[in-house]
Amino acid sequence: MTARAGGGDPGPALVHARIAEYYTRKVEMFGCTPLGADWTCIATQEMRFVQLLKICDFSAAFSINDLGCGYGALARFLHRRHGGCATDYLGIDLSAAMVRRARQHCRGLAGVRFVEGGSSPRTADYAVASGIFNVQQDEPDDRWDAFIETTLQHLAAASRLGFAVNFVAPLANGQHVARGLYTTPPEPWVAYCADHVGADVQVVEGYGMREFSLLVRHRPVS
Repeated sequence: MTARAGGGDPGPALVHARIAEYYTRKVEMFGCTPLGADWTCIATQEMRFVQLLKICDFSAAFSINDLGCGYGALARFLHRRHGGCATDYLGIDLSAAMVRRARQHCRGLAGVRFVEGGSSPRTADYAVASGIFNVQQDEPDDRWDAFIETTLQHLAAASRLGFAVNFVAPLANGQHVARGLYTTPPEPWVAYCADHVGADVQVVEGYGMREFSLLVRHRPVS
């Protein structure tokens, strides 16, 4: 891989390119299944959706951006579990192969669109991102932290009411995690969202997996 023309830090482009390559391999190997998005099974994949969607108010229609949408599993989950609430869904993914699969997988669903990219081209009521910070691979810690910070800032800017993300928590007692897996306690990213995004942050834990979700709600403008 090479730096972009015109100089500057190639880091963000390299991170995005490596993420796209990783998930393209997964979906080409496993198709539109949880393994195709690097999840173990439907039950845990959908349990994460339940936590992230706690950011949403289902009493009225809303728009939502799904960053790192994969093959569109969240879009289908929304229609199946919350079909009585009209949603304007936009899925965004770095992998062109994922976007192609998502369009096929969700063909015929009303109010569902997919685009290729690393950021949303629109502002929606809510934004969610499931699992996009987990696969650090061989990226240096400072570059991966910068990727997370930039992504959180984008999610904040591309949502009117709030956004939700999830992270893998560290193992207890200094046990080693799988190589290339990013883990973190909640506190650094709660503080980041409070200080740099200016939002109220709720930590959701205890849903049967070694991870947590952050529900980040924008403070009302006074």
